[in-house]
Amino acid sequence: MKKALHLLAAVGLVVGTLLLATMAGNAAAAQRALLVGVSELVNQPQALWLQAPRNDVLLMRQALLKQGFAESDITVLADGVSGAALPDTQGIHDALARLLAQSNSGDFVMLYFSGHGTRLRDAGKRYQEPDGLAENFLARDVRGQVGTDAALPGGVRDVDFDAWIGAFLARNVFVWSVFDTCSAASLTRGIKADLAPAQPADDEVRFRGVPAGQLANSAAPGGPALAVPPASNLPRARYVAFFASESHQVTPELKLPRKDRTGRPQGLLTWAVAEALQRKPATWLDLFNSVLSMYPPIIEELEARFPERALPSPVAEGNLDLPLFTNTRQPLSTRPVWRAQRVGSRLTLPVGRLDGLDVRQPVRVLATLSDGTVRSVPAVLSDVDLGDARLDVPSALAALSGSVVWSVAPIDAPDAVVLRVLTDKPLPGGMSLAWPTGLRAVRDGDADVRWSDLGPAGHRIETISPVLAAASPTVAHATQVPDLPALRQRLQALAQFKWFLQVHALARNGQLDGFDAVVEIRDGDRLVRAAPAQQADGQLMPPVGNERATLVIRNTSGQSLDLVIFALDAQGALQAIFPEDVGETNRFERGTAQAPAAKRFELPRSDTSSRLLVLASPAVPWSAPRLFGLHGPTSEPAGTDVRVRGLPQTIRERQVFAAMVRWSGEASAAKSHP
Repeated sequence: MKKALHLLAAVGLVVGTLLLATMAGNAAAAQRALLVGVSELVNQPQALWLQAPRNDVLLMRQALLKQGFAESDITVLADGVSGAALPDTQGIHDALARLLAQSNSGDFVMLYFSGHGTRLRDAGKRYQEPDGLAENFLARDVRGQVGTDAALPGGVRDVDFDAWIGAFLARNVFVWSVFDTCSAASLTRGIKADLAPAQPADDEVRFRGVPAGQLANSAAPGGPALAVPPASNLPRARYVAFFASESHQVTPELKLPRKDRTGRPQGLLTWAVAEALQRKPATWLDLFNSVLSMYPPIIEELEARFPERALPSPVAEGNLDLPLFTNTRQPLSTRPVWRAQRVGSRLTLPVGRLDGLDVRQPVRVLATLSDGTVRSVPAVLSDVDLGDARLDVPSALAALSGSVVWSVAPIDAPDAVVLRVLTDKPLPGGMSLAWPTGLRAVRDGDADVRWSDLGPAGHRIETISPVLAAASPTVAHATQVPDLPALRQRLQALAQFKWFLQVHALARNGQLDGFDAVVEIRDGDRLVRAAPAQQADGQLMPPVGNERATLVIRNTSGQSLDLVIFALDAQGALQAIFPEDVGETNRFERGTAQAPAAKRFELPRSDTSSRLLVLASPAVPWSAPRLFGLHGPTSEPAGTDVRVRGLPQTIRERQVFAAMVRWSGEASAAKSHP
């Protein structure tokens, strides 16, 4: 449920909590939640009903109360729950409207949805998913609609969820959404319900997700038109979303905890979130990594029982570095934290040189105990490859039990990546650089650039590094800037560019089976010339006149991808194309040869000094998305549609696709299409 999940996720679960003690300067700030659980689809056969959503909302309610929520500020819509309103379509929208009316600047809300999901074609959507399908959350009164490409009656559309989230963000409300459902994409592609083997009555597993074509078309009249806030273009600086699965996967409900006689049916994501909150995570990323750590043993069990199912790997997006349950844009830390897997005396990370790591790099090993206590010990990486890294478990932590959640964070930016600035003065303060980019002042020796303070005349920056100078004419000469803000911007751009070049050098000529990236030059709807991205370097003339450049991405690999697309503009600064915003996930959805996932990206206006970088690799299961050390701007995104991309099944071989496009001045070198 990609977009719908994005959008729905945005509306997904309001577990948000805003601790007044941490809300400096806003004594009236409140924390509220809307919890929706749909177990019974009253217009559908009982075979499609679920057991756990009613339990899920109660478990989530209990978890929120432990986090400081007041009982009166938690609204529950669920069937089978005493005192709760029914979760029909109108009731869901009415509850969202009431919650929005109550919300003020600085508040925190959590939006939580548990139940069935589905996908179908919706030609009316402004943003079309790479696989062409839209997502719907199935309310209690859902009815089928045969032979049309539109939203289901009783199905809450992804675009509507996104509009509600945008309305909260417009009021400066922080939104945490959790969507414990699946899209049923795997069901619609041939996996039928009768493939499930007979199950013991006391340990039944149900999967969430209904193919739209299996929904009965009730003759019940439609209700009044739903009042949905208008869509708006807003930054998502105060937004985090957790999704139970990606678009082609299903997510289970089963008795949890496993092997516990007191266990009861729960959604797997809901149970994992509630358990992870008890570990006292400091940031949303800490919480998400803790959730992920609970999945492997359960997924391993389900894989043996249901080998035909595309089982879930959760997805998260938003500003995950922010502290938990606060309405703030100030991250607790901008350093990445990677979940590690322990085998014997070794720890393995799902990141490597493509993420800025190097051999002998200082890191901090973090061991989170079951009670939330974190033990931290410095260490160094011993082995680093393109996509993974390894180190020994520090001796001070070696005796810890198997229930520990392991993670690793870098201490300093890697020496090979840092931009060395030749100067006899301290570097100006206020720099804003994300890992692994960095700046360092040097008085002699090897340097990348020279900075001279010209006094009232401004500042001069001269490129010294032959590698930087040869890579782009925009950085090959000395530049004079008028003031400190312009100096900061120029130095930051050069630091990003240095890492940009290193990433490309590391992954040059890499291939990813089933992945294609083609640069097209179009004049209106007419294709003028085109070339594969890996063959277009220096071979494709930039657009002229009314022509425009686009990049067509096509994924038939059978796996979801981590994808980044960046342009280097004429001023030497990186411009994000995908993901567009720092809070957006960079997962590109799964596609196959029979059902490709494809997307066309409009490229910024280009000239012979521009550069384009495309980098893609199969996503690592049960881990946060990887951006290869490349991060988008913190400004607001171009649109409001949220895009969710999930994780594939286990990857047996790491592949990487990398391409850098430099424009040519000769049209004859391009492939023409009249």
